[in-house]
Amino acid sequence: MNNEFVPATVQDLAAALARPAPMRRGSVSERSMKCGRKQCRCHQDPRARHGPYYSLTRMEGGKTRSRYLSAEQAALARQQIEAGQAFRDRIEAYWRVCEQWADVRLEDPGAARSEGAKKGASQRPS
Repeated sequence: MNNEFVPATVQDLAAALARPAPMRRGSVSERSMKCGRKQCRCHQDPRARHGPYYSLTRMEGGKTRSRYLSAEQAALARQQIEAGQAFRDRIEAYWRVCEQWADVRLEDPGAARSEGAKKGASQRPS
């Protein structure tokens, strides 16, 4: 960035985005189902349905993909989805502060020089 001053908020958000973590998009759903045996009481009593069964659903290549999960996997997938949503929020915050920084630069094109290097100063590394 040519010795350009980078605001602390931009640096902080960039550092947070650089920390990898397991995350995912999608949703976890829980449902109970009727079985294939017509004489089973799950067909008459909704409280007697089988389950709960958990599934992870996400869009992949324009198609909806689902897979069944165990209760333990469902809990972990929910945490990963929350981490993905937090990551998305940090990306949006990063966009906002970068746009604010860009607006400052539009208002005062000389801001790049005054923020980091003095006007007329050498651009060579010290």
